[in-house]
Amino acid sequence: MSALISILDDEPAIRDILSDALQEAGYRTMTFARATEFEAALRKTTPDLCLVDLGLPDRDGLSLVHRLALEQGATVIIISARAQTQDKITGLELGADDYIIKPFDPAEVVARIRARLRGPKRQASSQTARFEGWTAHFDRFTLEDAEGVETAFSQAEGEVLRLFLESPKRLITRAFMQETLGGQAGDSFDRAMDVRISRLRTKLREDPKNPRLIKTIYGAGYIFLGDVSWS
Repeated sequence: MSALISILDDEPAIRDILSDALQEAGYRTMTFARATEFEAALRKTTPDLCLVDLGLPDRDGLSLVHRLALEQGATVIIISARAQTQDKITGLELGADDYIIKPFDPAEVVARIRARLRGPKRQASSQTARFEGWTAHFDRFTLEDAEGVETAFSQAEGEVLRLFLESPKRLITRAFMQETLGGQAGDSFDRAMDVRISRLRTKLREDPKNPRLIKTIYGAGYIFLGDVSWS
């Protein structure tokens, strides 16, 4: 069965454009004008990806993105007319996987969705990784420390963490991250990776000035230095 995309935007024309483009590309779609309708549908159906506008009439779009990403581990792409760099950074920090500015090319939206859906589930059979006193539970999007205290991470953060844990003690270049995780190369992608890695370091209680596990190799990429076992 084809992937299901939920579209939340209060503009009927935008919903129609996105829905038509996605259905033509072979996806199933559900469309919503209000956050309350969208959230009610989520209790019955789990979409593969959510397209969310920030300017909603009944909810703050950013808080909705944060809940979707952090509590439900959903794959989320923001589509918004807010073009300021700070808006993009905030959206990515709250857990969005990508940020598309209106007006947009429907073909580009389809391409970005295809890239997002291609990346995250490449090795979904392995759901638990243990490393340096931590356990990453990818089935419920949490990090568990040695005392059993759990900290949630988003789908986007989980993609990056899985990438590191699948290739410990090997250089992960920016080009490899872009190819594996999807998205367009450039400043926007680089900033998104910086944000996610910074948030992962915080959750792993790393010293930001001298991280022990996720090391930056300036001009080359990153390397994860822990020993990892999967189950």
